[in-house]
Order: sequence, then C-alpha cells, then structure tokens
Amino acid sequence: MVKPGLRAFGLSAAIGLIAVLGLASCSPKVDAPATQGGPLAMRRLTEAQYRQTIADIFGVDIKVAGRFEPDLRKSGLLAVGASDVSVTRAGFEDYDLLAHSIAAQVVDEKHRQTLVPCVPASAKAPDAACATRFFQKVGRLVLRRPLDAQKVMAMVEIADAETKTSGNFYSGLEFVLAGLLEAPEFLFRVDVAAPDTGHPDSVRLDGFSKATRLSFLLWDTTPDDALLAAAENGELDNRDGLTRQVDRMLGSPRLDAGVRAFFSDMLGFDELQMVEKDRLLYPRFSRTLVADAEEQTLRTIADQLIVQHADYRDLFTTRQTFMTRTLGLVYRVPVRAERGWEPFEFPKDDPRAGILTHISFLALHGPSGRSSPTLRGKAVRELLMCQHVPAPPGNVSFALVEDTKNAQLKTVRDRLTAHRVNPGCAGCHRIMDPLGLGLENFDGLGQYRADENGTPIDASGELDGAHFQSAESLGRAMHDNPAVVSCLVNSVYRYAAGRLPQPGEKEFLAWLQQNFAQGGYQLPDLLRRIALSDAFYAISPSIGSKSPRTASGASDPQRESKS
Repeated sequence: MVKPGLRAFGLSAAIGLIAVLGLASCSPKVDAPATQGGPLAMRRLTEAQYRQTIADIFGVDIKVAGRFEPDLRKSGLLAVGASDVSVTRAGFEDYDLLAHSIAAQVVDEKHRQTLVPCVPASAKAPDAACATRFFQKVGRLVLRRPLDAQKVMAMVEIADAETKTSGNFYSGLEFVLAGLLEAPEFLFRVDVAAPDTGHPDSVRLDGFSKATRLSFLLWDTTPDDALLAAAENGELDNRDGLTRQVDRMLGSPRLDAGVRAFFSDMLGFDELQMVEKDRLLYPRFSRTLVADAEEQTLRTIADQLIVQHADYRDLFTTRQTFMTRTLGLVYRVPVRAERGWEPFEFPKDDPRAGILTHISFLALHGPSGRSSPTLRGKAVRELLMCQHVPAPPGNVSFALVEDTKNAQLKTVRDRLTAHRVNPGCAGCHRIMDPLGLGLENFDGLGQYRADENGTPIDASGELDGAHFQSAESLGRAMHDNPAVVSCLVNSVYRYAAGRLPQPGEKEFLAWLQQNFAQGGYQLPDLLRRIALSDAFYAISPSIGSKSPRTASGASDPQRESKS
C-alpha cells in the first residue's frame, strides 16, 4: 500500500522529474527535409498499450488497477486520435494513482528480488550504487531510451532524500519510479529528432524513436531489450540492421498481439464493451458472450493471416474459425470442449462465411432490440471500404423502421423501402441498406433466422455492381472489391504513422497497394514493407510538429485536455 505522505507528494515529484529529464530540449529546431513524411508527434499510450507495457517491463503479475483517460477515435482509428489527446487534471491524478500502485508492487517483498537488480547494504539507509543500477535498468525500459549519467544521478539524489525521510531504501526507489511512470516520455510516445548527417539541412528520427514506432506497429507494446540495444548501437540507421530487427519481430509470436491490436482498432472493437441487448428478446446475451465473440474474430484473423498466411480477402469468405460453448449456443453448433477454445469450420451449406457473419460484427452494429441493415451497411462502407457516409438529417424520423410489429410492413426490407420515400434519406440509404440487408438473416444478436414476422427474409443485394443473394455471396463480393484492399492498405499505414497520409505520400500508398496485390495480399509482407520504408520514419516538422512546450506540457496537471 502506498503511504499517504508519499502519495500526497506525487504531483510535485512528477513535475520535478520532468525537469530532470530535460524534455523541453527533446526536439531541436532545425530545418525539416523537403521529402514525404509527417510532423514530429506525441501519441498517448492507449489503455491496452499501457497495460501491456507494464506487463512487459515488470511482469504479468503486477496489477494495473485504476481509471484511464478515454481514448479518442479520429479518422476511424484510435491510433490516429492518440496524437490529438492530452491528459486532463483529473486524468493526471488517475495516472498518479496508477504509477504509485505499480511502483509499490515493483519494490515490495514479493517482487524486489527479481525486479531490483541488487540488494542494498542496509534496507533502512540510502545506497547510491544500488539505486544507480536500478534506475539505469528501469529508466531505460520505462522511457524507451537510456538515461545519461546526470539524469540518473539526479534520480538517485531524490531517492536518497526520500529514504532518509522514510527510513526505507525501497520507499526511495518507489518514490522515483512512480515519477517515471507518470512522466510524459512514458505516457506518450514522443518523437525525438536528430540531425541527418547525410543531409545537413534535414532532420531524422533518432534510433530510439524508430524503435518505438517499430515496436508499437508490430507488437503494440514497448521496445524489448534487443530493439533498444539495436537503436543504441545505430543499427536502425542502416538498411541491414533495420532489416534484421524487422524480420526478427515479424518472426516472433508477439506479432499476434500487434495484428490483433490493429484489427481491434480498425473494426472498432473497443465499443463492444458498451454493447447491450434486450435480454427478454435475446436471453443468451451476456458479457461472456461479448468477450468470446471479440476473441473469436481476432483469433480467426490472427490464425488466417499469421499462421496460415492466407490472402487478406479470404477473411470475408473463410468458414474456418474457433468456438466456445458460450458461442456455440448462439451459433447453434456443437462444441466438444466444456471450457476454452476449439477449431471449428462451418459446413459448406451453412449460411455463415467470413467475419461479417461473426457475432462480434453483427451484434456491435445494431440497437438493443432488433437488427439494423442500415448500421451494418454503414459499418461495411466506413470500416472496411474507407468510404464516408454522411450523418442523417437531424429531423428524420425512424419510427417507421423501428416498428417491428407493423402488420403491413413485416420485414425490415419493407420498412426501409417505405422509409426511403423521403428524398432526404434515399441517397445515403442507397449505399448502406443493400449491404446490410445481405446480413438480415441474422438477428440483432447474430442468431440465424429464415423469416421475420412469418415472412421469408430476402437477403439479396448489390455491392458496387456485384449482385449477391445471401451473406455468403456478400462475402465473395467483398473479397473481389478493390476498395476493400485499398482500404486495408490505407488503414494499416494510418495506424502505423498515427496520422492521415500527406499529399506527397500518394505514390507511396499506390506502391504499397501494388506490391500487396502482387504478393498475394499477405499482411505480414505489407507490414514489412511499411516497417522498412523511409516514409514510415520520415519527418517534416514544417507541416506542423508539436513544439517542445507542448511536449513538456502534455502531462502538466495544470493543463486541460484538448479533447
């Protein structure tokens, strides 16, 4: 438990550490290259990234219990919104609580033998040598770059002062570690520029910023020791060294987490935790079902794209997936295992094929008591085809569509047809409804049904000139639609760069799409091309990089969030 006196002093200690770290000088004011690239950026860690980073540095048994600042979705991705969020005063207090809780666990009697690399001469007195070893080791991992001797010495002095006050060596370590865990360079992924020796008028990302970009793209977590060592040795600044690290990371089992993180962001799965269904209409709905549905889709994606090296487009047609007992009750299929997961393949005559027929997608895009072809069609257009669908006019009434007991208009297709009589509604519904109606054989929870109110369901439709008769043939139409492929490439690059592509990057994106197609639409190959490209690391501060003042002020408790 964190001592009250130490906890109360946390905010001022963090501000002191910000000064010690010298963040105000992290971005030198030099001319930017006139090449493709984006501005220097600061991206706040998402909750998932924060949790995984703590687990990677200190171990999975360190509990991360507390509230987080809400993430922001921008241009369809949380990864893009991360560049536009700061930390509110209340949010900083939450991060402060988290930091002290984590630091207290790291140095407690249960963990100190493995997480503190030395034993002090006395547990009741300062030990500068042991404290130095601890901060050199932990500071490098927490801040994603090594600390110079002056900064380490300043931390040791702060720890010694706290030890003298408390009479406990480990309280001193805890005090300073908590400050590190709420420093901007931990809470944010801060790009740091360095002079480009080959181009005197240009700057480039330093090796540690490259390592951070690379690690969060491929693994969605902080750089490991090998990647930090490569950055420190200058390996990431030459083609061969960068290639070795990229290939090592792509060959690691941790790529699974990186791929899952991207698709979770792209598919908007962070919103699944807010899904609710009418339990009188859908008695099998539960939080366990929602969690299993999310895991099913991500597990299927990872298996197809990483394990089987499948064509990305096959995600819309594959019948292979994984199943639990909870899911089996809704899918109405037998599941042998009482607990856990087992591979499953829907038969060829089954109406389900592809991730659009997964409960995760079907249940997410709809209200609590019915299905919604409009919302499902909108999700297909926006999430998977990167096409913007305008919001409906504020005065539009949806009463007709929502009237599921209408004796004359028994199916949602009938009700939507009547709704589109309003000219203000027809345009947008024309691009959404035909797609969503292809999934209408699945109710609001995702359970199969052949009819609605006793009337057979017509699941036919059209996607950009390709006609389909069912959800299975809709998946084939998605497979063959070029917009689906270009959207994936664009989304992966936006996710990687944390921003929208710049006008000068159009040719690069076209090159990525061409090579993606020529290589058989293999996601790992796409990730490799991005990770090895100059565009991924290029910076153009003149476009509007964040200033050092913004960098140091991002977690200032006196600042309010921009969001």
